[in-house]
Amino acid sequence: MREPGRRGKILLASAWLIALAASAPAAEMFRDAARASGLDFVQCNGMTGAWHFPEINGAGVALFDFDGDGDLDVYLVQGAALDGGVPPPDCRGGDRLFRNDLAIAADGTRTLHFTDVTEESGLDSRGYGMGVATGDFDNDGRVDLYVTRFGHNQMWRNQGPGPGGAVTFADVTAAWGVGDERWSIAAAAVDVDADGWLDLYVGNYLQLDLGREKVCRTAAGARDYCHPGNYEPEPDVLFRNLGGRFEDVSDVALPGRGAWPTLGVVAADVDGDGRLDLYVAADEKPNQLWLNLGADAEGRPRLREDALFSGCAVNGDGQSEASMGVVAGDVDGDGDEDLFMTHLELQTNTLYLNDGRGLFHDRTDECGLGAPSWSFTGFGAVLLDVDNDGRLDLLTVNGAVGVLEDLLRAGDPFPFHQTNQLFRNLGDGRFAEITAEAGEVFGLSEVSRGAAAGDVDDDGDTDVVVTAIEGPVRLLVNQVAQERHWLGLRLLDRSVDRDVLGARVVLLREGSPPLVRRVRTDGSYASASDPRVLFGLDRDAATGRVEVTWPGGPTEVWENLPADRYSTLRQGSGLRRAP
Repeated sequence: MREPGRRGKILLASAWLIALAASAPAAEMFRDAARASGLDFVQCNGMTGAWHFPEINGAGVALFDFDGDGDLDVYLVQGAALDGGVPPPDCRGGDRLFRNDLAIAADGTRTLHFTDVTEESGLDSRGYGMGVATGDFDNDGRVDLYVTRFGHNQMWRNQGPGPGGAVTFADVTAAWGVGDERWSIAAAAVDVDADGWLDLYVGNYLQLDLGREKVCRTAAGARDYCHPGNYEPEPDVLFRNLGGRFEDVSDVALPGRGAWPTLGVVAADVDGDGRLDLYVAADEKPNQLWLNLGADAEGRPRLREDALFSGCAVNGDGQSEASMGVVAGDVDGDGDEDLFMTHLELQTNTLYLNDGRGLFHDRTDECGLGAPSWSFTGFGAVLLDVDNDGRLDLLTVNGAVGVLEDLLRAGDPFPFHQTNQLFRNLGDGRFAEITAEAGEVFGLSEVSRGAAAGDVDDDGDTDVVVTAIEGPVRLLVNQVAQERHWLGLRLLDRSVDRDVLGARVVLLREGSPPLVRRVRTDGSYASASDPRVLFGLDRDAATGRVEVTWPGGPTEVWENLPADRYSTLRQGSGLRRAP
């Protein structure tokens, strides 16, 4: 738990970080390649001056390989007009799907180019979009999409190539039984019952009637978006996949569940029992940790809420925070999954370190992540090894939800924008902010929301796609990690080309600490990321031993996989060992 005097510690740490940043060498770690590569998209929140609350909350992005050609495509969620008026031109097209037409020359030179294939794909996905989740929900080897909205959610089944060769999608929301008319933002594809079929967790936010919204103002009397405490929250939903259709098992699987304003959700095995648990980030309410107890006699998942006892319901000062984005991963390199989430300005973001037994301790200040986030409102967050040194670094994207008085006084027409941040993992339990050397794109002040991570140009490092309210999409291409070795893995089901979400992967190398990763697409804020696993090897190309523990199954081993390339590991093809 945190020691008293948090604000004083923040000020001291802030002075230290400023001095460190001033002495750091300048380097361009990322460049924005969105416009040059054809990723032409501007998010439209449909604002008309009525200050509708959903205007300040969207929207997410997905990185996924929809056409099965091996590279990552991009799905971008769009807004709409909320009060029945004529939507602005940018809002009329709905969500957009961009195909990645990556070209790799004989000398390894990569040329990124994206093509808008929305119309030919049949993805006529309109409405007020919020977020997106990805996964192969019907086990046919093709990645499907679940889109959350202020209103009617949609499940889009990937049908593969049609007669003309174009990959098409079909709306199967009603047929699969996964509709939800409430205000949904977060969603996660996760095999909760380990039966080989992806289940679906849908995080719902607030009860909001557009015709009866409250009028809220800043302390100075200016019009502003309302605090979420002005509205009642909605309950979340857990859909169990029955192999072609879903059933709502929320009342059985989440006993005693109430309603809380969910903005983020991530799956992780926090207590090391081999079952995937669910961590839910709530806005200004205690967060939820649903520990997986296994299936009941009818095969339905059973979970128990345990966040308060486990130490991750509130921060170390005992305060609930406005949790938005959330990620899980082995931040401190001790083999278990830690939790990080973004919050409002004057709260700081929060890092909970796992002691290996599923008990968490707020170590935000000790790790150097409190002071730099004090004056920011964070949304999307990703854990990524920026320079392939083997340690997980952290990127957060920021943008206020309430009017920033200094921008308002300066006459800014949209006074919510902030810059994004990048933090390097120093390997000694601390992080240092390196935003100043991250690249010119990190100097842009925008109202950022979604962030999805993945190797977009297939060169062995992690890139990031970032969305912003009333702003263009950003494609942050990594320019520094190629200097070091890496190992890329795609983990597939034994019978179909389905990414096995939830699989735990450990890399063991002589003379180096074990590296632990998990196959996942969930986390961040309203976004979905690359399911492939990427290990930074630093200067040593030796890959040693890879151990994969499949969900609900055995552990298999692969030895001496080739470095600096992607390998596919199919369930059942490794050397099996006892769990």
